[in-house]
Amino acid sequence: MLRQYELVDRVLGYDPKADEALINRAYVYAMKQHGSQKRASGDPYFSHPIEVAGILTDLKLDTATIVTALLHDTIEDTGSTMDELTKLFGPQVAGLVDGVTKLTRIELTSERSKQAENFRKFLLAMSNDIRVLLVKLADRLHNMRTLHFISSAEKRQRIALETMEIYAPLAGRMGIQEIREELEDLAFKELNPEAREALIKRLNEFREASGDSVKKIAKEIQTKLEEGGLACEVIGREKRPYSMWRKMERRAISLEQLSDIFGFRVIVNEVPDCYSAVGILHTNWPMVPTRFKDYISTPKANGYRSIHTTIIGPQKKRAEVQIRTRKMHEVAEYGIAAHWIYKEGGAGADTSGEFAATFHWLRQLIEMLEHGASPEEFLEHTKLQMYSDQVFCFTPNGLLITLPRGATPIDFAYAVHTDIGDTCVGCKINGRHMPLRTRLENGDEVEIIRSQAQRPSPAWEAFVATGKARSAIRRSIRATKQAEFSRLGRQIVKSAFEAAGKEASDTILERALGPLRKPDLDELLAAVGDGTLSAQQVLLTVYPAEQPKNGRKRPIKGNGKDERDGAVRVTGRAAGLAVRFAPDMFPLPGERIVGIMMPGEGITIYPIDAPALEEFDGDTTRWIDATWDIDPEHPQTFPARLRVTAKNEVGSLGHIATLIADYGSNISNLSLAQRDMDFYDIQLDLEVRDLKHLTRIMSALNGLSCVNTVIRPRR
Repeated sequence: MLRQYELVDRVLGYDPKADEALINRAYVYAMKQHGSQKRASGDPYFSHPIEVAGILTDLKLDTATIVTALLHDTIEDTGSTMDELTKLFGPQVAGLVDGVTKLTRIELTSERSKQAENFRKFLLAMSNDIRVLLVKLADRLHNMRTLHFISSAEKRQRIALETMEIYAPLAGRMGIQEIREELEDLAFKELNPEAREALIKRLNEFREASGDSVKKIAKEIQTKLEEGGLACEVIGREKRPYSMWRKMERRAISLEQLSDIFGFRVIVNEVPDCYSAVGILHTNWPMVPTRFKDYISTPKANGYRSIHTTIIGPQKKRAEVQIRTRKMHEVAEYGIAAHWIYKEGGAGADTSGEFAATFHWLRQLIEMLEHGASPEEFLEHTKLQMYSDQVFCFTPNGLLITLPRGATPIDFAYAVHTDIGDTCVGCKINGRHMPLRTRLENGDEVEIIRSQAQRPSPAWEAFVATGKARSAIRRSIRATKQAEFSRLGRQIVKSAFEAAGKEASDTILERALGPLRKPDLDELLAAVGDGTLSAQQVLLTVYPAEQPKNGRKRPIKGNGKDERDGAVRVTGRAAGLAVRFAPDMFPLPGERIVGIMMPGEGITIYPIDAPALEEFDGDTTRWIDATWDIDPEHPQTFPARLRVTAKNEVGSLGHIATLIADYGSNISNLSLAQRDMDFYDIQLDLEVRDLKHLTRIMSALNGLSCVNTVIRPRR
């Protein structure tokens, strides 16, 4: 454990202007507050904040951050209060401590939601001062170093998984690679100890076989660069076990096939020297194709800049070489902690051009946090943002957009602006119209085609890769669904009130808000629309003397031409989020339909003769009148299904397909259900305008000599 004077000397070593008295006061205060508390290892609890502060001195952080590290557990684990910390150490330190404090008072239903809610609140605090994140990462690093002292295997696994999923990627996104790699490796040790031990054993064998080749290769690289007139420093390093394991898993290769078990860093003085070094290396040794990346001209989202190349270097060994200036090296090692703002104690870090990309990412997280429906959803989106390789794409105006690998034009649109994503209807990639689910590649130029009438499709969620896009899509769908449920609920309430001979004005309906515990009329109507509240309940709440209607009859089959007052009007094949068609039922305009209220989901539309309706006969309160509302000026097509038994002879299928096309229909799907020597059964999914259109096709098919039977199956 660091002694008091050792900690102060460390800070003064890189910051002679540090407030020595404040650090000493915090050290003594924290020691007294934690008193005789012990850690799982048996060590005094106070050793933990001291070690956290020591980790932060390695990052050369300012006095306020070091003091925060010493005090970060006092509010949670001792009798300290915010007022006391503010009085003794000032509002800045007190605010930082409050941001780092674990939120153990939150009582949620599961460990998963607890984790998500803590992370959500943690990021809120982080948005005000990034130093909160740095203290939290150091806190987690020391806890992981001492994880083996925890007796509960389940708890160790949970902490390790949380570290792997949240804190290690956060450290990476902030550019603090050393902390990220150590967190990953410590978590890997707990989550998969057998794999790690096997890898270390193989690595030791590989190291013994290689001897001191790393030093020799580094020396030869440096000699060649110096002969080329470059002043430089070459450092050889060995990757951590988890980093190698992840690459082996991703590429499905063996340890011997890894090109960067031993990597080399070339540190030069100026940016032009980086490119000169590349020229010297590639002149003396062949490069490995596809293994060259220039993160100087296109930096990573966390501010990382460097040139990566892999060469068949000295001793004919593959070697990954990273070339960077000394300033870039500091950023690569310490990430955002390397920025002058935390050495000088200034303000307005988000105005720094060098770290603009990092803060842009942070602002995106905060935007998702503000609009997320639940902590779990936010955690999912954030993990999508953090776990990613990168793809660099451009707008038609040349603006660079950085996205995770696997991103689509939808992700691109939302990365430019939320409104562009919400109104996206198509795209051009490198000047060609392409599907919205196309995966983008490095260097693609993407043009988004927009329409103000467009709204995000629920199907987009299946192929987006960024948390921002998924969050915005879900937010828009929730808003659209709420509006649809509200409109549907108004129709249902109006129908129920008219049947009772009562008025259903907004003023009258507002009488039900208090008794039914709804904040406004939209919420009330939406609850009726999604089936969680019935129109009869609203009616009886507004008019308590009204007798409930019993013995409601199931609607009978009709010809589909009725114009029933108050019936739910079905307007198209994609009826909406509040009104949907029953799967595999295929109702068509021209036949009678009925709605079944599904609580929490809205109304499902069935043909009146569907056998599946029998299961709802015992609960007639769920039956809703429905009618078609089709505009003859703008005809639509609807899915229909036929079962055709045809002769097993040459040309039968061709005759059937030709007839269907001649009648103006299209086959959307075809499957062979059964086949024998004489006949085979075909299931055809067609696109038709209405029941008459389908009936004409069925009659014509029955007239073909190769067709035995045609039926329209019902479930």
